[in-house]
Amino acid sequence: MERSSKFISLSGLSGVMAGIYALAGAFFAHRILYKDTTNLQINNYDGTDSEKLSQLILIAIAVLVLSIGTGIALTLKQAKKGGQPFWTTASKRLFSNMALPLLTGGLLVIILVYKGESGMVAPVFLLFYGLSLVSGSQYTFSDVKWLGICEIILGLLCALMPGYGLLFWIIGFGVLHILYGSIMHFKYKQ
Repeated sequence: MERSSKFISLSGLSGVMAGIYALAGAFFAHRILYKDTTNLQINNYDGTDSEKLSQLILIAIAVLVLSIGTGIALTLKQAKKGGQPFWTTASKRLFSNMALPLLTGGLLVIILVYKGESGMVAPVFLLFYGLSLVSGSQYTFSDVKWLGICEIILGLLCALMPGYGLLFWIIGFGVLHILYGSIMHFKYKQ
C-alpha cells in the first residue's frame, strides 16, 4: 500500500546536487552584490541596478534549471533501478500539491521585484518553498516535511533580519539540501 500511495523514488543525491548548485549560485551572487566587501550581512543592493538584477535572475534561473534537471534525471534513474514507474498517481499528487505554493511564491517575488522590494525576495522564496515541501510531503517520504519546516523557519528568521538574505539562502537552499540529500541517500540506501 505504501508503494502505491507514496512517491518513493526521490533521489537523495539530487538533493545534494541541488545544494551544491545553490552554493555555487550564492558564490556568484555574492560576487555581484558585494564586490567591495566579504561581509554577508551588508545588503548594499537596493534593487535599482538593472544590470545586477539581470545577472542575479540569470544565476537563479541557472540554479533552478540545473537543480530540476538533475533531480528529474536522478529520480528517473532511481525509479528505473527500483523497477517503479516515475509518473504515478502519487508523483502527480506530489507535484500538483507543490505547484500552487511554488507558483504563488514565484508570482509574489515578481511583484516584489517590480515594486522595488528586493529585501523581501529571500524570505518569500524560503517561505513558499517550505510551504510547497510541507504540502507535497504527504505523498512522499516524511523527511520532506521536515526539510519544509526548516525552510519555513529560515524564511521567517530571514524576514526578521533584513540584509542577511544571501546567508539564509546559503543555509536553506545549499546546506539544508546537502544535509537532507545525504540523509535520504544513506537512510534509504539509494
